[in-house]
Amino acid sequence: MLAHFQRGSSEVDWCELNYVHSNSIAEFFNTISNAIFLVIPPFLMYLFRPYANRIGYGINVILLLMVVIGLCSAYFHATLSLVGQLLDELAILWVLMAAFALWAPRWLFQNGPFYGKRCRLAYIMATIGVMGTILGFIYPAANAFALMLLGIPWAGLLFTEVFRYPSKQVRRLGVFCIIWWFTALACWINDRIFCDMWKQLSFPYLHCGWHIFIFIASYIACVLSAYIYAASEFPQYKPSIMYWPGPTYHFAVPYVAVHENTDKDIHL
Repeated sequence: MLAHFQRGSSEVDWCELNYVHSNSIAEFFNTISNAIFLVIPPFLMYLFRPYANRIGYGINVILLLMVVIGLCSAYFHATLSLVGQLLDELAILWVLMAAFALWAPRWLFQNGPFYGKRCRLAYIMATIGVMGTILGFIYPAANAFALMLLGIPWAGLLFTEVFRYPSKQVRRLGVFCIIWWFTALACWINDRIFCDMWKQLSFPYLHCGWHIFIFIASYIACVLSAYIYAASEFPQYKPSIMYWPGPTYHFAVPYVAVHENTDKDIHL
């Protein structure tokens, strides 16, 4: 096991040249680009305080897990160790499991062994998460399969729910989420497959863009999921999507507000 903590023990090595900008950090820019996962979530928790107090603290769990993703990803890119790779992948797995347990539409588990109880779904997701973690350390190649197995259906389910929703604002935010997601995916594919070309262009840093754009896409997906969940199961709080500092700003941050203090918020 100690060998798996050694620098360079992972078979995954991204396009950025190693140990160019620092003697202790393998991929310098890929490492520091994870700062977005560490700095932004605490502010998002502040925006979601009324939501968390009325609807539930699950949103804070997701945001904390995104911080964990940032820490694990930074450790992986700084060391390129196998343990770092596994922690990075498993952190993403746990975010997917938690999001599915918190925000899956009730019609998915209305019948059968769940009997419409979300807590039973959460127990199943936690059990699968533990089993996936153990399996991931035994067979690291299983992590990528697990992420595809869970990530793609969850994304498809979310966008299906979004575009079935009657609100034009929700659909528009869903379109933005898709745009950011494809932008992030394009960065990942180019960095992974067309590395030689980007090295010739002296720009082997597209994986940094993946970190930034996937964070934005993931957060918008969280906003959409949290809103649809609240609107369907807690309509008495009249949830609404709002923007900070306001919808007229080009880089406004979306969040979900509840009826309390809505007179102080700027509506979409």
